[in-house]
Amino acid sequence: MTYLHQRALLRDLFDVAVAAADPAHCLSGWLPEPPRGRTVVVGAGKAAAAMARAVETHWRGDVERLSGIVVTRYGHGMPTQRIEVVEAAHPTPDAAGQQAAQRLLRAVQGLTADDLVLVLLSGGGSALLAAPMDGITLDQKRAVTKALLACGANIAEINCVRKHLSALKGGRLALAAAPARVLTLAISDVPGDDFSTIASGPTVPDPTTCADALEIVDRYRIELPAVARAALTAGRAETPKPGDAGFARVDAHIIATAQGSLAAAAELARRQGITPLVLGDAIEGEAREVARVLGGIALSCAEHGQPLQGPCVLLSGGETTVTLRGTGRGGRNAEFLLGLALTLNGHPGIHAIAGDTDGIDGSEENAGALLLPDTPARAAAAGIDLRARLVDNDAFGAFAALGDLVVTGPTRTNVNDFRAILIQPAQGQP
Repeated sequence: MTYLHQRALLRDLFDVAVAAADPAHCLSGWLPEPPRGRTVVVGAGKAAAAMARAVETHWRGDVERLSGIVVTRYGHGMPTQRIEVVEAAHPTPDAAGQQAAQRLLRAVQGLTADDLVLVLLSGGGSALLAAPMDGITLDQKRAVTKALLACGANIAEINCVRKHLSALKGGRLALAAAPARVLTLAISDVPGDDFSTIASGPTVPDPTTCADALEIVDRYRIELPAVARAALTAGRAETPKPGDAGFARVDAHIIATAQGSLAAAAELARRQGITPLVLGDAIEGEAREVARVLGGIALSCAEHGQPLQGPCVLLSGGETTVTLRGTGRGGRNAEFLLGLALTLNGHPGIHAIAGDTDGIDGSEENAGALLLPDTPARAAAAGIDLRARLVDNDAFGAFAALGDLVVTGPTRTNVNDFRAILIQPAQGQP
């Protein structure tokens, strides 16, 4: 198999994984029977517009009784007829997101027990629904968000803090919709598919506490506004918990997951005569450290046929993190590949792809990048010091200079990171 074919196969694996989580294909079977009253659709996330459009396409009730508003990232919108799509900033919230959050809250208030609130959630919903708690400004919420994103905290930790500093998240949206029935359909972008973490769980009970949020901000040395710290310390910012009677008419389903996308990629690999090994859908940790571990497994496959003989492909998902130390343009998937390049050191039988299934690796315009056996040699010839780029968190710059970025544009879905390491057997290996 030539480099060209291997590049194409890796890209096909990524594209199949993304397609498995496309709302156009995975949402319709989860739609409920129309209620006796109104159906109000609200939602947030990078897949929100595509989910809204799928609802309109497959809705079996009277469309005149269907309305709503969803918020998605700038550039991720789609045309809809009955459900308004608003665009806002991600990953750091802006005024458009704050205004959208206020409108979502108003949309679910004043309903009756005959009405249905259909909530569409996907990755990115936390930043897009900016509803700071009383006493905190949007700028203060932005500062806390930026600090959390830069410190190396994982998504569960980040969203624990977000929930306790919000007027909407951590189950509060569902309680605001009472007495209407609330049904949430979610595309999971979090390791373990924890519903209370997806978009910071605006419609489900929150098992985390103010004390948990305080421990996180103190451990990572995040500066909080005085009002927020006082509210957390006194427990005034506590979220509704499991067992709260307000959730009696609330239901929730996850309709697409990283595991489903990995399974789709594994099936494609089998059809190509390549043995897949799914290492997990919930892998977390520093991107460069995860690269060292997965790189070691890949080298063992290539050199010793353990745990698999080539041709094989190692598939994994989850969400790695990057602790910012340098000033470069990064992205956790590109940083993973930069770390992997240093671990593999140009091994001739190993190729890899890593990308975010939403089409945006961090804050850049690429989904991720490709790593080829000749990447280190081409980098050296171009005067690119891969180790120095890793120290400076400049993985984007390195792969951009080499022409190995993967650019998809907005995919309008999100089941988090996708990684595939394609391994050919070493010469002489059976």
